Amino acid sequence: MRGNAEAHQMIAPGSLAAVLDLMSSAPGEWTPIAGGTEIMVAHAAGKPVAEKLVSLWGIPELRFIEDRTESIAIGAAATFRDLRAHAAINADWPLVSRASSWIGSIANQSRATVGGNLVNGSPAADSSPAFLVYDAEIELVSSRGSRRIPYAAFHTGYKQNAMAPDELLYAIHLPRRFAQHRQYLRKVGTRRAMAVAKVALAVTALLKEGQMSEIRVAAASLAPFPVRLVQVETALLGQPINSITIQPARAALLAEATPIDDIRSTATYRRQVGANLLEEFLIKLRTGDASK
Repeated sequence: MRGNAEAHQMIAPGSLAAVLDLMSSAPGEWTPIAGGTEIMVAHAAGKPVAEKLVSLWGIPELRFIEDRTESIAIGAAATFRDLRAHAAINADWPLVSRASSWIGSIANQSRATVGGNLVNGSPAADSSPAFLVYDAEIELVSSRGSRRIPYAAFHTGYKQNAMAPDELLYAIHLPRRFAQHRQYLRKVGTRRAMAVAKVALAVTALLKEGQMSEIRVAAASLAPFPVRLVQVETALLGQPINSITIQPARAALLAEATPIDDIRSTATYRRQVGANLLEEFLIKLRTGDASK
């Protein structure tokens, strides 16, 4: 059964300041909506949707991509089509560009926003593993000011995050320091396009003298929310990349992953596939096939 549109109220203040004033006056009462791709699906399925919605669509202060010397800042209302079309993102953060191509259809990518995707907090979010392995920072804003936190600390539970009731996600900041890193991103789903991930894995790694001097591993659908796999990283850091290294890394992933059984897959399958993807990356790294 579809939801009842008349049961909801939506306003469009038209400016960031007006939205923040509204949210400050009634913390937690208004739910921001940008592209609406998640909410409209829930509404069509008759699932609960917040009664009071405040639109962020069309607010220019939130839709930007600012290329800086040491980083890039992506406004929360930038769409995934914006990311795919941006030359610097394609060149310096290619995993973000690749993950953006997985967000539903072209129509979805033209409407879905980066901020909405991250705030929604789906365990299977396509963009999250890429942002995690690039050490993204989240900038939050309210009428009280702004603050920045590591994206790795943003999700606190299933569909829960570190935002206060009067805060908005304003921007995502990516440091420009991964040019020499080996990079990997792969998604396993029912089909190649327009499918929710059964498992996705992203990795950035830096080798020095044949040893792992830096390593970041992140996953979708292996935990209640998108996560960095810190036990896997610890198992690999400082290690040479050889056949002996692979098995402890697999064991670390199998122990750290906490997926669920659902209609798309089983927890056992997800763990094994996650370990297989990690092994695939390590083999590519050892043979020199992993991309820079």
